[in-house]
Amino acid sequence: MYEIITNKALVVPISAWTIAQLIKVFITLMREKRLDLWFLLKSGGMPSSHTALVCALATTVAIIDGLNSITFAITAILAMVVMYDAAGVRQVVSQQSTILNRIVKDLMEKRPRTEVERDLREFIGHTPFQVIAGAALGIFVAWLWLII
Repeated sequence: MYEIITNKALVVPISAWTIAQLIKVFITLMREKRLDLWFLLKSGGMPSSHTALVCALATTVAIIDGLNSITFAITAILAMVVMYDAAGVRQVVSQQSTILNRIVKDLMEKRPRTEVERDLREFIGHTPFQVIAGAALGIFVAWLWLII
């Protein structure tokens, strides 16, 4: 167990993810004047916690193993795939969910509520800015943790 809790390649990225999730709770509190602890577990929103996690992992590996290591190459490619997915595919899914929910709302006005499925999650993907913010957060947390 000691090896797991002292493994910087695990602890630093998980810390970056946790900080990103806490920032989401704080942003919701400031914008909506309500405390929504579900944002600790939800995906989507500002900043991208998935991006913070993989960028912190890649940065940690770069600092520990070097930029020329195979492990850094693997984590950097993983980070690119996650960021592409967060800003690309998942953002499109969010937009489609919004449109489908409007259609469902129109149907509910004409049919009993029990006949219509519940709303799809619209808060799934990220804007490019949210992904960039998540990347900056992940890199900063790893740098702060390992360099200073």
